[in-house]
Amino acid sequence: MGIWDKRDDMVVHESEPYNAEPPPGALVDQVTPLDTFYGRNHGSFPQMDTGSWRLRVDGLVDRTLELSLDELQRRFPGQTLVATLQCAGNRRADLIEFRDIPGQVPWGPGAISTARWSGVALADVLAEAGLSAEAAHIAFAGADVSQDADPPQPFGASIPAAKATSSEVLLAWAMNDQALPTAHGAPLRVVVPGWIGARSVKWLQRITAQAEPTDNYFQTEYSILPPEADPHKAGPGDGIILGPVAIHCAILRPGKGAQLPTGPTEVTGFAFAGDERTVARVDVSPDGGSTYVHAELDAPENPWTWQHWRATLTLPPGETELIARAWDSTAAVQPESPATVWNPRGYANNSWARLHVTCHA
Repeated sequence: MGIWDKRDDMVVHESEPYNAEPPPGALVDQVTPLDTFYGRNHGSFPQMDTGSWRLRVDGLVDRTLELSLDELQRRFPGQTLVATLQCAGNRRADLIEFRDIPGQVPWGPGAISTARWSGVALADVLAEAGLSAEAAHIAFAGADVSQDADPPQPFGASIPAAKATSSEVLLAWAMNDQALPTAHGAPLRVVVPGWIGARSVKWLQRITAQAEPTDNYFQTEYSILPPEADPHKAGPGDGIILGPVAIHCAILRPGKGAQLPTGPTEVTGFAFAGDERTVARVDVSPDGGSTYVHAELDAPENPWTWQHWRATLTLPPGETELIARAWDSTAAVQPESPATVWNPRGYANNSWARLHVTCHA
């Protein structure tokens, strides 16, 4: 086992703070094993004492709550949901190939994973506190302090109250039927299905109902800036703040630069639509886009999970480019080129998946 009980072949971009993704070929399971689940962090893992830990729920509520983990588990009905989480920087490496993005983690396609999350519905806890009519946003504060902010501050995020009170948003204490690991936010984390992973705050300590979005540094740090913007000088209102994930897909097998025999070859991957959308179709090309076939597409377990796909392609001899593109249930399709979606923080790359391979007779 590698660091934090992860598999030995994790691609570790940084060890402190821990940022790592599995190799693409390891993501073929519907539910990702704990040792394979990616890790995205902006600070060191906090040391949390579950016995003394309390969750505070405050702000624009009728009743401020202070809840231990035991009280959460006893007072509210348990919920389990399979949901996919994805880092907003997933597939940033493809954007970097088009144009450099200094200082950002060069994520491949593996900053996405799916787990079976167990906990309580955030909506039930907010109902117990009693949301005021003015409460339009629900803010989360974690215990992990990041040096990225100046001055340093705990990681935080907020989501609209309409999303927070939807049944799928969880306060999770278990992952794949095991106690939530330290590396994934124990003793309690938020899980916001269909939205970028940065809104699923780990090591949760406080939930605040408020009229405006949180002013936490990371709320606006996770936004799409115009291509010409200087990310070091950008203000909170200069970008489009990220929430729901856009339709995209990735090729998992074969691997990048693979040497393959000519003839029929199975190509596999995943597609993810985000929010409440599902993937409707995946087109795969064996020859750089000259021809396409429709991939066989798994049905989603629910609207909050990725969908795996596979296609058997007859590859031409020599070097060729495999392409995959996905359509969602609203008929939105991925943009063709990284040039279309390049931005100076490298977020939300949902351009077509491309993979170069070589075939020999």
